Amino acid sequence: MAYPPREYLPGTPFGYPPQPDRPVQWYDEDAGPMVRPYALTKGRTRPGQPFDLIALVVTDVPDPTVLPVGPEQTAILEICRGNALSVAEIAADLDLPLGVVRVLLGDLLDAEHIRVSRPVPPAPPPPENILQEVIHGLCAP
Repeated sequence: MAYPPREYLPGTPFGYPPQPDRPVQWYDEDAGPMVRPYALTKGRTRPGQPFDLIALVVTDVPDPTVLPVGPEQTAILEICRGNALSVAEIAADLDLPLGVVRVLLGDLLDAEHIRVSRPVPPAPPPPENILQEVIHGLCAP
């Protein structure tokens, strides 16, 4: 029987079965402790600055364990030390949601623990009249 039960159990106090003799396993031990993403970001859902998926992050902090940051931010600093990684790679390597990684990176950037190299934005498309002239030039004999 799954615990807690989803149906009323007659003959028991308040319709629930007695407490089990040993602790109930809600998930397997290999998964580790479960922490909700909002707990890692202190309830924030957006970073202070936007981070592109392909923005490169690098740090020169020699020992991130002495900084007053959380364990997830320490892990980010360790994998980015001397090695530029994209935001998407950091999220994949740490197995954290992308939104959480962006918020944590924003905190690290505000504290000046990381450097971010943002991608060059694409050039704006040329005006339509220039494209028309190119087409006419290619079609001319």
